[in-house]
Amino acid sequence: MAQEGQVQSRIIEEEEEKVIICHSVESFNEQLQKGIQSKKLIVVEFTASWCPPCRFIAPIVNEMAKKLPGVIFLKVNKSYLQSVAEDWDVKAMQTFVLLKESRFLERILGANKIEELQMAIAKHATPP
Repeated sequence: MAQEGQVQSRIIEEEEEKVIICHSVESFNEQLQKGIQSKKLIVVEFTASWCPPCRFIAPIVNEMAKKLPGVIFLKVNKSYLQSVAEDWDVKAMQTFVLLKESRFLERILGANKIEELQMAIAKHATPP
């Protein structure tokens, strides 16, 4: 029962963060389809639990997601979803891929590129 409570608390925490953490290929594909249908900008963050810069930038990305409701933020842990990372040709941590209406727009590499990420989001996002 305690485990169920932990899962529920994680779901609430994820909802508050506004970053959708994809735990399976199926959930990634489902969220990607929802994003494509919504016509919103999708920011896919490829990360890894072993990556210190990825952990450092996580709260910054979470804040961005809270402030930008017109943008869908998906998080993929490369360690667990290797096939998704391979499909998107992710070779480095941290990688951000920007998509809109199933079109690839931009790829940003590195946790130290937060300003570049913000500028790319501003350039491609549709105002709410």
